[in-house]
Amino acid sequence: MTAPDRRGTTTVSDRAVRRIAGRAVTEALPGRAARATGSSAAVRGSRAEIAVDVALPYPAPLTPTVRRVQDHVTARTEELTGLDVRPARVGVTALTPDRATEAEGATETAPAPFHGRVPRRWWAQRRLPLGVLTLLATLTCGALATDLILVHTGHRPAAPWRTGALHWLYVHGPGEPPVTAAALGCALLGVWLIVLAVTPGRRGLLTAHSPVPATRVAVDRGTVAALLRDTAAGTEGVDTVAVRVRRRRATVRAALAFGDRAAVRDQITDAARRTLAECGLRRPLRLRVAVRPLPVWTPPPAETATAPLGAVATAGGS
Repeated sequence: MTAPDRRGTTTVSDRAVRRIAGRAVTEALPGRAARATGSSAAVRGSRAEIAVDVALPYPAPLTPTVRRVQDHVTARTEELTGLDVRPARVGVTALTPDRATEAEGATETAPAPFHGRVPRRWWAQRRLPLGVLTLLATLTCGALATDLILVHTGHRPAAPWRTGALHWLYVHGPGEPPVTAAALGCALLGVWLIVLAVTPGRRGLLTAHSPVPATRVAVDRGTVAALLRDTAAGTEGVDTVAVRVRRRRATVRAALAFGDRAAVRDQITDAARRTLAECGLRRPLRLRVAVRPLPVWTPPPAETATAPLGAVATAGGS
């Protein structure tokens, strides 16, 4: 056996782990259009945390597909690096049309949703504010501690910046403009930190039910809007579609080229509700559908024969 002092150590960099995780995304769904659009990794000793942003095939069940990618990326990264990898954080940033998923979608059954406690909002890690605050506190406390150590151990005089600051505070009262401005700045900084602490920050993500306990799932609002847009665009007679998804409401506006306006609106509403139900959102969105005929639109012959002239004009102008 080799002596312990001659075995050496193996260090796996964050960059290597990040590349392995990105490559593992393409292996998770063989033959399908799955790819990594971004990845990050943090290695601390023998443990690693990874996060990947992916573009998944569409149409396909979103929750089981994300779960499959998460399991494969975690297991594959752990296998190749030898690190203890926590479950990967997977974010869906885009949907790519893929014919292979259409055939499998007819036979694959999505697992039953998990009805445990799911957070209503997705909280951000606040890395930039936390990093800035930590850096400022470290520099301030480090400079003060260094000066105190030099004064008491090296018998040196106090640093000019420390004595100057104390002298300035001694000769300036609370009512002077510089002191008032500094106090106002500190108060605004405190309010800003409180707001960051009590607000989620990730307003673009909508939490969803997960089929697996202790697993958090979130869907980007842009992804939900893309699903609703494709659903409405597939309705016969619809020319263009505009979709806006907020935290609590989704609005679909469709331009009608031909066909019955009321029937098309009902079809879009039913299809959009099914799409939202398939997303499994923690807080269901209120749906609003508006259908506006184009200038070249003409009502169907049956509607022209039975509806009054005034009613047709009103429907076309609203």
